[in-house]
Amino acid sequence: TFSNIVTLVGVYTFAAAHVEVLSVLSNTNSTAPYRGAGRPEATYVLERLIDDAARELGVDPVELRRRNLIPSGAMPYKTALGMTYDCGEFASNMEKALKLADVAGFPARREEALRRGKLRGLAVVNAIERAAGAQPEFAEIRFAPSGTATVFMGTKNQGQGHETTFKQILHERLGLDPAEVRYIDGDTDRVAFGMGTMGSRSTVIGGSALWTAADKILAKGRKIAARLLEAAEEDIVFSDGKFRVTGTDRTIPLTDVARAAFQPGQLPKGLEPGLYETGTFVPATDTWPNGCHVCEAEVDAETGAVALVGYVIVDDVGTVINPVTLKGQIHGGVAQGVGQALMEEVVYDPDSGQLLTASFMDYAMPRADTLPDMHIESHPVPTRLNPLGAKGAGEAGTVGALPAAMNAVIAALAPLGVRALDMPATPARVWRAIQDARRA
Repeated sequence: TFSNIVTLVGVYTFAAAHVEVLSVLSNTNSTAPYRGAGRPEATYVLERLIDDAARELGVDPVELRRRNLIPSGAMPYKTALGMTYDCGEFASNMEKALKLADVAGFPARREEALRRGKLRGLAVVNAIERAAGAQPEFAEIRFAPSGTATVFMGTKNQGQGHETTFKQILHERLGLDPAEVRYIDGDTDRVAFGMGTMGSRSTVIGGSALWTAADKILAKGRKIAARLLEAAEEDIVFSDGKFRVTGTDRTIPLTDVARAAFQPGQLPKGLEPGLYETGTFVPATDTWPNGCHVCEAEVDAETGAVALVGYVIVDDVGTVINPVTLKGQIHGGVAQGVGQALMEEVVYDPDSGQLLTASFMDYAMPRADTLPDMHIESHPVPTRLNPLGAKGAGEAGTVGALPAAMNAVIAALAPLGVRALDMPATPARVWRAIQDARRA
């Protein structure tokens, strides 16, 4: 969490910044790293301050952001806290999100909500996160004498769809049918090592390790193909799963080359038999996924109940490998961020210290009906820090969702004079804030 305070300056052109973070040691159970691990909180601090400043100054919060966004022409940009953003189009993200969310039509929707007795608020949040830190990751591609391939990955799938993503990378690089590739992860007897599935690193670093291993497969395969096609190695090119002699129609599939690799009589002199290669990739520095979230919330002033009624995201996670699994990651991330903002809380009895939220009967979590339909669009700006151009997506939804949900609730309550509201924004807490504001 501490390592992510560098994003407290967000995507804005601060000339100077100084940060102090107060950590408090309590006698309650510690919280393990949660999706985002400090990134959503850092974004919330900044984006809440911008909204508060806009209210105090009497200016449009969107316009205040627009004036201060880092322009794409300034990349690479060194922030006031010493981090370097290598690429990004923050203004484009926001303008696209504003249009998709029909922010211009919000005043009419707010008036319509008032006629129904509801308070409606809108929040625009520009999020950025530090991802895929500089630790190595491992991959291996191993062909059998039959020509079939097995992939061994160090990063472990936890439901994110790694197998789909990594097989897709392998298909694009080597032309192999994903259905015919065996996939193994999490087996310490067979996988050399893995540094962990965390920090939005698996596709960025694990995928790049797989890309590196594929490069080695192609380099050795090219030598074997040259022998089989009776051509010079420099005349051999590879595409669509086949080696080809430049300027001719003579080709040989990679799978045939793999089979030949185990037959010494078909190999160039001095070449080691077999076709299996490993790749280890370590990035030079962090990547910076970013995006814009627009959330609309309605609050029932009589009960304090909060309903999210609109949610738009424009995300830049670099190169999009698989759009379906990416949207799944973002959907899940938003749900977790919304849960933290609106309902999730570990509660202890103040007198006895007894944990009161010890099961899911008492600990609230978001469900499908907590969320509206989400409109998710990608605005990829590939990074040059890895061969895939990927920035990481595992935490992208959470980083923007927590501040977007909270700021939307506060925006709905602001006309009543509510200026402070702690997470989670439960109905009871929201109702008390409304009553306190009315008494004041």
